[in-house]
Amino acid sequence: MSFLQRFGSALNAHVHFHCCVIDGVFAVGEDGPVHFAEAAALSPEDLAAVQQQVRARVLRWFARAGHLDPADARDMARWDHGGGFSLDASVRIEGQDRAGLERLLRYCARPPFALERLEQLAHDQLVYRSPEPQPDGTTQRRLTPLELIERLAALIPPPRLHRHRYHGVLAPNASQRVQVIALARQLPPPMPNAAHRSHAPARSPARILWAVLLARIYEIFPLLCPDCGGPVRIIAFLTEAASVNALLTHLGEPTTPPKVARARGPPLWDPVTEPVLRWEDAPAPVPEYVFDQLVAHHRFTRVIPRRCATAR
Repeated sequence: MSFLQRFGSALNAHVHFHCCVIDGVFAVGEDGPVHFAEAAALSPEDLAAVQQQVRARVLRWFARAGHLDPADARDMARWDHGGGFSLDASVRIEGQDRAGLERLLRYCARPPFALERLEQLAHDQLVYRSPEPQPDGTTQRRLTPLELIERLAALIPPPRLHRHRYHGVLAPNASQRVQVIALARQLPPPMPNAAHRSHAPARSPARILWAVLLARIYEIFPLLCPDCGGPVRIIAFLTEAASVNALLTHLGEPTTPPKVARARGPPLWDPVTEPVLRWEDAPAPVPEYVFDQLVAHHRFTRVIPRRCATAR
């Protein structure tokens, strides 16, 4: 599996790939079932050969597609220190370590920034702390709200572009995918740990409860009461208006939806010297930053013809 990362640790544009590669090959035996053959330990020379082959293929494809001048591609192929390409294969997870594999996949699919590193110092001042020092030695970056939005907008991938993909036997249309997944379910369970022991019956990885999935994402188990910590259970489903109104009245909640406010212009960031009688007459503030809202690539643009009002 390959994960396309478009960002760095300091809200900067840094395109790179995180790949989870199976350390071995799957082969079809004579009797039909698939068996796994583990690969031997890779030496530094093997990793250097893979890095050099990837660099040659990427530069050749960039030159063929017109993204890079052929002369520049030949010069980059002769650069030292990998020619702008680096490969780190030091992380290895055993097949029985399902928790370690989940942590690795969560790291590969992480979002562009972490909320715990973002702090608001003032009304128009934010600070984002990096997990490690940058090349210039700085460990934090001060931004205004508009600068933060500008950096996040640059990191958003183009529409209809997947951030992770499956290859080989894990591809959606691979003929051996079903047999390979069946082998993963036959792995022996990890040794029980006194700190983390569960008496729940074994469940298929594809049939995880929705509450467990929410707890993995938001780190809050939705079936526990936040006040007393007791289990939350479903009592009834209220679908009639009279029952819903009675319950909302008992809880002290409004029974009617709020009124929709009128559309308004952007907030007045600069004080207005002259009195404004109506909000429609207020002068529009001049934005500090100008954002390009056009789609850069033509293949993501579609022209939808207008239909006649009387057409059926």
